[in-house]
Amino acid sequence: MSPSGEVVASVSSALAVLLVLLACVELGDAAAAVGVYRLIQYDLAGAPLGSRAAALNHHAAAFPLPAGADLSRSALVAPLLDLPLSFLREYLAEKKHLGGLLILLPRNISAKNVEGNNDDKGEPKNVLAELEKLLMHEEVPFPVYFAFHDDNLDNLLADIRKIASSGQPASASTGGYKLVVPSAEPKKVSSPTISNIQGWLPGSKGEGDAEQLPTIAIVANYDTFGAAPALSVGSDSNGSGAVALLEIARIFSRLYSSPKTRGKFNLLFGLTSGGPYNYNGTSKWLRSFDQRVRESIDYAICLNSVGSWSNDLWMHVSKPPENPYIKQIFEDFSDVSKEMGISVGIKHKKINVSNSRVAWEHEQFSRFRVTALTLSELSTPPEFLESTGGLYDTRESADVESVMRTVKLVSESLARQIYGLRGRNIDVFADNSSLAISPHYIRSWLDLFSRTPRVAPFLQKNDPFIVALKKELSEHTTDVHVQNDVLDGMFTFYDATKSTLNVYQVASVTFDLLFLLVLGSYLIVLFSFLVITTRGLDDLINIFRRPPSRKVKGA
Repeated sequence: MSPSGEVVASVSSALAVLLVLLACVELGDAAAAVGVYRLIQYDLAGAPLGSRAAALNHHAAAFPLPAGADLSRSALVAPLLDLPLSFLREYLAEKKHLGGLLILLPRNISAKNVEGNNDDKGEPKNVLAELEKLLMHEEVPFPVYFAFHDDNLDNLLADIRKIASSGQPASASTGGYKLVVPSAEPKKVSSPTISNIQGWLPGSKGEGDAEQLPTIAIVANYDTFGAAPALSVGSDSNGSGAVALLEIARIFSRLYSSPKTRGKFNLLFGLTSGGPYNYNGTSKWLRSFDQRVRESIDYAICLNSVGSWSNDLWMHVSKPPENPYIKQIFEDFSDVSKEMGISVGIKHKKINVSNSRVAWEHEQFSRFRVTALTLSELSTPPEFLESTGGLYDTRESADVESVMRTVKLVSESLARQIYGLRGRNIDVFADNSSLAISPHYIRSWLDLFSRTPRVAPFLQKNDPFIVALKKELSEHTTDVHVQNDVLDGMFTFYDATKSTLNVYQVASVTFDLLFLLVLGSYLIVLFSFLVITTRGLDDLINIFRRPPSRKVKGA
């Protein structure tokens, strides 16, 4: 080959490679990566619930769907308020095939759907609560992911809807978008751990007082349960209860820091885990106590969902309201509540020790014959695995003022009992005093809880959040330690709670054929040009000429 021919060949080859690379780059530029959160997968007493698949590799589809559309190979992208629950119920009940589901959540769950609309059924918070209830208590055979609205997803949804409006669902022949979540088969979480954190404020004994001091326990579970473990922050349930406990510990630590103002009661503070699972952690925590410690507990106050009430708070008890202990505690709360201009009601629910279901945390104390109550904005006990920190329970669900009122009510009631101030209108934790309740402290901890998913067992025992809780309790109490235990075997959890969704814009088969035709024609022309310039036209013709048969050649 002549030097000029070699140069031409080199340039032509480079152009061919460049053409292919440009085509690939153009297709690659259409890809986007989005963080997504997977629907929980768990087994309850051996029954499979939640999403049973994680990998996703299907063409995207959106509402409105063509009549009779086959979604077995499609991933449906739907904003929360555009997803009919009847559609999901039908697919789950009739076990219809769906390639996958991507639910787009609004950034502000608490926002109204329509301004001035008094019907709250269309609010994102209420719609999401119904959606979670459906998805968490059913076996969902297809992968379900949640993501928040952003520009990439909104543009993607608009393009998908344009394709859908043409009456041709996205497929390999029509092109469109493809959603890919590369994920391995979810694995069981072995030995799921729950962690209880406790601290003491020891009381002061008088001279010659050899008897053990009585103890008052303030308790709150801090973990959550929701449709997406990586998003379940439970700001109200039960972040508000845990934050109220921390503030009560902080202000009482100032009183107990001096022997002159230390009360004749021990105060025990417990941050418990396993709350959504029949308060399993509370049961294990109580079992770990020495018998004398349990017997020293006068009563326990459990704080649950106290972040979104304005006037009415409820005191839930297992013992009848006529019980002398319960009657006295309720009167103490009532006296303070009247001064605060709020209302505290009482609800009695007898427990059935043969039933494993535990509706309120105080019921675990009652099973150990310890007087206890739960303070909550909820007037009725929630159903199992409901109101435990779902997707709708975000920072907007917890109000600093509500938590402050709870702290004020509990703290003043306790102080009047501990210091013998019953019947006296004395404001121990008065505003602008050194013992004042701190809105800044409460707000800071609510913000932290609202940024931290806390679904056991995905919250490991050495998680920085648990370390932070222990450290904070150590600042205000003594003998602080963490009890790690294994969640009872009624539950089996699976990993893969969040992933990355890759969105690809794919060309139709028509485009692929056209591109192949153009590329093939170019290569043929290039080949012919090289042969002509190096060997001549006759050689090119001979290449395509049919060779003579052997019989003719022999003759």
